[in-house]
Amino acid sequence: MDAPPATISRFGRYRVLRELGRGAMGVVYEAHDESIDRPVALKTMLLPEDPAERAEHEARFRQEARAAGGLSHPNVVTIHDLGREGEWLYIAMELLRGVELRQLMLTGSLPLEVAVDLAAQVAAGLAAAHAHGIVHRDIKPSNVMVLPGQHAKIMDFGVARMKTSELRTQAGVMLGSPKYMSPEQVGGGLADHRSDIFSLGSVLYEIATGVPAFHGADLANLLFHIVQAAPVPPRERHPGVPPELEAIILRAMHKEPALRYQDAAEMAQDLARCAAALGGPGQARRVVVPPPAAAYDLQLARTTVLQSPDPDPERTLPLGEAAPAGFPVAAAYDHAAAWRHVQAGAALPAQRGGRRGLTIWLALTTAAAVAAVWIALG
Repeated sequence: MDAPPATISRFGRYRVLRELGRGAMGVVYEAHDESIDRPVALKTMLLPEDPAERAEHEARFRQEARAAGGLSHPNVVTIHDLGREGEWLYIAMELLRGVELRQLMLTGSLPLEVAVDLAAQVAAGLAAAHAHGIVHRDIKPSNVMVLPGQHAKIMDFGVARMKTSELRTQAGVMLGSPKYMSPEQVGGGLADHRSDIFSLGSVLYEIATGVPAFHGADLANLLFHIVQAAPVPPRERHPGVPPELEAIILRAMHKEPALRYQDAAEMAQDLARCAAALGGPGQARRVVVPPPAAAYDLQLARTTVLQSPDPDPERTLPLGEAAPAGFPVAAAYDHAAAWRHVQAGAALPAQRGGRRGLTIWLALTTAAAVAAVWIALG
């Protein structure tokens, strides 16, 4: 991907100061808004020459601005402006001076109580997005910025789905980062706000246990495990995980969307209580969540191949025991019954062998090959 020519030192009213990072489709700069004298992050994208690609990429870029721009929540990045400079589109957003959650996970310096509090904040931000009919569809550690004071902000709504979208949709394709995708995303099927909840549960699983929820020798194997295999209960991976946290994670990661949290605000409240019980910052923090999910767009939409592959390796592309007495998991959910169901094999019919399991395996192998080609071409 070509960077803007050296002669381009500004985009509209924004004066470029320095480059912050780049991916396959664009460059992010620190810039100065000379109109109202404030620092901003400027996300830019060069429009391709092919007319069809041009229209598709521009629609996606504008959708990202509309998706996050319509939100006002302390745990979601603030969008200021959308514009165009020659063949470059740009989004001006608040400049976040912090560190990606991914970096904190790599250093192993994230106490569990802090991680749970950060997850509660992300869930609260998702609840606000969902209440506006926006599904993020790419929740992962590199899309969460942690600011001073242990304040979490959700970033990158580039693959978000809105109730009203300029983007045409296709069936049977994947969108998102495979490591944290929900089973329905892997299958290229229908994904709603509960897919974001699964992804957040997968991120929290990795933080709490130190290992990803799903492994695979290759991409096809990873995808197969996401769809078919129950994750090892977190406490078996790491005995220090509190039972109440395991209950939250496994509920969020249930294969069946109907058996997950149905409302990210509900998950946020459970996580905030868990953080308080652990003695973390959640004890003093008020998690801001919107009203219950009455405003949710429950109409499912098919996913699209419109993501921008970048050097992030995440893109290369329950179920447990009942919550302990005294811990108020928000909605009625019988973890023990769900676990018996899985043990009996009812929730994993393809694992009982036979032609259906082979069919799923072949389908996922094909999907992985297509995804690998897409990434290589990006």
